[in-house]
Amino acid sequence: MARRFRGEFHQKVDSKGRMSIPASFRRVLEAGDPEWADGLNPQLVVLYGDHLRDSLHCYTIEAFMEIEDDILSLPRGSDERRYLSRTILGQSLTTDMDKDGRLVLPKRQRDKIGLDEQVFFIAAGDHFQIWKPETYDDVEAGVVPEALKGQADDFDPLILLDQARD
Repeated sequence: MARRFRGEFHQKVDSKGRMSIPASFRRVLEAGDPEWADGLNPQLVVLYGDHLRDSLHCYTIEAFMEIEDDILSLPRGSDERRYLSRTILGQSLTTDMDKDGRLVLPKRQRDKIGLDEQVFFIAAGDHFQIWKPETYDDVEAGVVPEALKGQADDFDPLILLDQARD
């Protein structure tokens, strides 16, 4: 079973803050929750830290535990551990998907990114992001064109993976 998130999806948000999690994302959440079994609702972690100004990041339980382990491996009392504990561990919310495959975000988290009637989900491999669609378009619209600036018309971005391995 795939344990990575892939794709992008637009969904509606109802007045209670419920939004349907894309079906392919649900399967990843189930696979990434060690306590999930048929008939139970998988849990996930929503990260809303101050460093995330425009979006929320959602992790499987297993993926977030890896992050947590990395933070806890830092020396006690170090600035890095203190900062990461506050912004990652302190500003995260463990929640579950309801029986209908929906996520209910508290008003505080919805207000943080300005969610109202529509939500945009986009995969990021080990997590997915939640955006207000218009904000995503405004913030991210220039990222790919900027990255492609100066590249040949037939540039294949997969070549960047080869450079990462070197």
